[in-house]
Amino acid sequence: MIRAIVTDIEGTTSDIRFVHNVLFPYARQHLAAFIQQHQQEPAVAEILNALRQEIDQPAADAEALITVLYGFMDEDRKSTALKALQGMIWRDGYVSGQFTGHLYEDVLPALKAWQAQGIALYVYSSGSVAAQKLLFGYSDAGDITPLFTGYFDTHVGAKREANAYRTIAAQTGFDPASLLFLSDIHQELDAAQEAGWNTVQLIRGEPDTDSVHRQVSRFDDIQPELFTS
Repeated sequence: MIRAIVTDIEGTTSDIRFVHNVLFPYARQHLAAFIQQHQQEPAVAEILNALRQEIDQPAADAEALITVLYGFMDEDRKSTALKALQGMIWRDGYVSGQFTGHLYEDVLPALKAWQAQGIALYVYSSGSVAAQKLLFGYSDAGDITPLFTGYFDTHVGAKREANAYRTIAAQTGFDPASLLFLSDIHQELDAAQEAGWNTVQLIRGEPDTDSVHRQVSRFDDIQPELFTS
């Protein structure tokens, strides 16, 4: 029996084009000014120090770090420091109403139905927990954060590594066999499956012929009650 569902965001609950065409350009446009204005604030300073450790350059100044971050953006590096800064920058855009977090129309009804069935809902994304809460807190459908019990980001590990899913299972207290992970990326689902999870792949376009996972095109095609192990 499925007791908890953990969902990815980009390409799963939300159109990948929203992330790449709205969020990423907004963060890039405002990155330098944000760091220059806020680098002395404790939360930002902590992230910048973590970035210095990540690149093994303890004496790097703000300008050097900005250059590094632009490089990370270009290569789509899953840097925890970059994701944290992006989340801080995106907050201004959400709060000011410049954009709302995209949701596929089939997502919210399914989430509500699963919660009503007593299934706990979680999010696991490479974006920071703060960024996740912003997207769902300022979504096209309004604030849907009360639906979720918890959020996970790369602090628990990379999404293509089985240990990350073992950590999530331990932190939620659920047996892996009672957990269901939703993602559009089969390598992430491979890792979850290796950790003993159930999996479903959301395919919003052409089928993934390299995947061994159950594929659906909409959230309302997912039937948690059919999972018995």
